[in-house]
Amino acid sequence: MAEQENDGLITSANEELIEASGANALLLQIRPHWQAKNLIQRVQNLLRVDPSSACQRIFNASIYDLREKIIIAGLDIAGEAAKLHKLPSISKQEDVESLSASRVLDLSYRMGLLTRPEYRKLLRVYDIRKDLEHEDDEYEAGIEDCVYVFKTTIDVVLSKDPIHLIKITDFKDIVEQPEPAQISDAVLADYKSAPKQRQLEIYKFLFYSILNEDHPEIIRQNCYNSISAIKNDTNNQVILDLANEFNDKLGRNTPKLKEARAAHAAGILPYFKITLLADLYKSYYHKMKATGYSFQSNNQHGELLRNLKEIGGLDYVKEPTLTNIVRWLVECYIGEKSFGRYSHTRKVFYSNSGANLSLEILENTSQDILPIVHKLGKRDRDIMTSNLNKNIENRFQNIIDQIQ
Repeated sequence: MAEQENDGLITSANEELIEASGANALLLQIRPHWQAKNLIQRVQNLLRVDPSSACQRIFNASIYDLREKIIIAGLDIAGEAAKLHKLPSISKQEDVESLSASRVLDLSYRMGLLTRPEYRKLLRVYDIRKDLEHEDDEYEAGIEDCVYVFKTTIDVVLSKDPIHLIKITDFKDIVEQPEPAQISDAVLADYKSAPKQRQLEIYKFLFYSILNEDHPEIIRQNCYNSISAIKNDTNNQVILDLANEFNDKLGRNTPKLKEARAAHAAGILPYFKITLLADLYKSYYHKMKATGYSFQSNNQHGELLRNLKEIGGLDYVKEPTLTNIVRWLVECYIGEKSFGRYSHTRKVFYSNSGANLSLEILENTSQDILPIVHKLGKRDRDIMTSNLNKNIENRFQNIIDQIQ
């Protein structure tokens, strides 16, 4: 009789401690999918009489849930992650279902379903669960164990919906529209949370589609705009992997304009071999030189300088090509002394399409070109001669004011 009374007191004390710990409130955060399976009721019943079993039940539910999330996320991604990180091979659903609890945690982390802090917390829960399985007089589940197990498994797993990973086909549907496409915030958020392998698949699809001349121009432009939009939310290793792959494809060949343009949009241009970058910009300078900076070539300057912007402007140009291109841009902007019948209304003749673009490129480079411009103003004969004209000198000074 006394023993039954003691059991009652212990159960009552457990209930009070559990209520005070907030464990029951945590259970209410479990998403409806699991609530429909009566998980909450079963765990609440166990908590009153056997906290250890309750902890094991909630942890087992979280492992089951992670298995489902792995399958929903995609067996292709699971298989790649398993192969890359030397985990058991995954090719079918049964392979996921046969994984041990620890391997489920490992694979979930490697797939990007868990962040590193979440993964480490669940490993701690796993250790507690192993202790509870071998519970004896030296170790019994305390309320603090229950709270940690409950809070971690619910916050990290059971309260969160499965991640439906974005697929290449989602981007294909966007870019293959017959009108200019835009990446929505929802698509961008899904892409940002996608595992590295899925990001790489999408990134490569967009990049090589830009270069594919069999595609209509609208599709190639949509791919260009899309890769530009997602670049800042792309795992840096994805960008490096694509850069290495494309470097190998180029070999010793100087990148074509369309390749450099796509590479800049994708953020891989600065990872090109130094010699290839040098050849690229040297070749482009020869094109600028052949076109000329005179206002008389105005109708060619727009496309010429917009293309220069789309291959990085001056950001990756090295000497001596850097000084050559800067000189060209300065000359294009400052123009020349007007003459003839229009000279009374326009004191300087400069390229209407090229002048502002030239100044924009000079302004927006990440390189410090101010010393180059100063040197040109003091030592370049053509620019020094032009600066004898007050109106042209004012335009030259405006360049210095804008870039310093």
